[in-house]
Amino acid sequence: MPQVLEFKLPDLGEGLTEAEIVRWLVEVGDVVAIDQPVVEVETAKAMVEVPCPYGGVVTARFGDEGTELPVGAPLLTVAVGSTEGDLSGDLSGKGAAGAESSGNVLVGYGTGAPAARRRRVRPEAIAAAAEPGPVPVMAPAPAQGPVPAPVPDEASGPGAVVSPLVRRLARQHDLDLRQLTGSGRDGLILRSDVESAIRAAANGTAVAPPAPVRVSPSASGPAPVSASAAGERIPLRGVRGAVADKLARSRREIPDATCWVDADATELMAARAAMNGAGGPTAGPKVSVLALLARVCTAALARFPELNSTVDLEAREIVRLPAVHLGFAAQTERGLVVPVVRDAQSRNAESIGAEIGRLTEAARTGTLTPADLTGGTFTLNNYGVFGVDGSTPIINHPEAAMLGVGRIVPKPWVHRGELAVRQVVQLSLTFDHRVCDGGTAGGFLRYVADCVEQPALLLRTL
Repeated sequence: MPQVLEFKLPDLGEGLTEAEIVRWLVEVGDVVAIDQPVVEVETAKAMVEVPCPYGGVVTARFGDEGTELPVGAPLLTVAVGSTEGDLSGDLSGKGAAGAESSGNVLVGYGTGAPAARRRRVRPEAIAAAAEPGPVPVMAPAPAQGPVPAPVPDEASGPGAVVSPLVRRLARQHDLDLRQLTGSGRDGLILRSDVESAIRAAANGTAVAPPAPVRVSPSASGPAPVSASAAGERIPLRGVRGAVADKLARSRREIPDATCWVDADATELMAARAAMNGAGGPTAGPKVSVLALLARVCTAALARFPELNSTVDLEAREIVRLPAVHLGFAAQTERGLVVPVVRDAQSRNAESIGAEIGRLTEAARTGTLTPADLTGGTFTLNNYGVFGVDGSTPIINHPEAAMLGVGRIVPKPWVHRGELAVRQVVQLSLTFDHRVCDGGTAGGFLRYVADCVEQPALLLRTL
């Protein structure tokens, strides 16, 4: 008889505790192979495909597209092993042997297996497979699969709520779940119900707790304030929530300081034009300004390794890191992400540029992996693409410094004793004052500016 196994949302690493279902890749009744991707989820860091470690027949799915699930919540159930009738011969590979699995949790990690062609098993065979298994499985629903039985909401009374995320969302918006009518099966309160109540409350039409009362400082006495007067409430979750947490932690833990300098980038732009114009049709890809600045950063970090470090608070130690894993800020439709060019210290400008291009395209399409977004030791932030000249960057915790680059624009500049129009850029460095003093930070920034003004200085480090 087949065994029915439950596949739960795995730990996706880097402290991630939840993920949102973006797209199901299989349906109830499909035959899946070991390590075949079954669902696409979006975490606070990236969008990833999750492979199922079991081979067999999908008997149930848990969660609609757009639903957030905590790590450890059921994703789907799979009937593993052969049985008579329709399941016989349909389960291939290791799945036919029983409860054997690969142990994979993400595509690209561990040993892989080719995805099987999607096959469908008749519903009656699924029901038969689900009966004797050790994990109770409900009969498949025609749409997104079964909904787990409601559990009482401990915080709000008798309201039927399954997801702790729904309860948390209600608490964040001061909603009494006992006043909501669930649209799910048996009155189950879904996330969509809570979100509808939040939107209605913002318009002053929701069933909501009593409006807060604010005491006016004037002699007229207290003036009631409606829920809509507080403005629109937008949950801090997903990429935006992760960014908010990281920036807030940086401000809390890191005593940062910022220094900046204007630099004449005319020669750097000329050098870039010469590089991209040489070699004819057999030349490699064009070298970007960001790639050149990244190469300047690696040369500067070789001279000032204090800034390629982190602080171990528990041990009260500064840890200088041997490799430069260079992060660069990239704005996407899902928010700000910081992909990492690994071992940038061993790459030339062309290699760095190619990797930046690959990571930028992955960021645009939402296919960056958690590994692409973690482990950075220094960040380069080109906010000049937004048309601004300067900024005071917030350090990407737990790194020790970030270099910010403004737009490169023609400005009047004294060049060789005469006033001329030159291509000028503002460079700013925010650094952790625990790892070094202003002299080191100023020396780093001055070296970067010197390389921008005189690119030939880089020849010493090539």
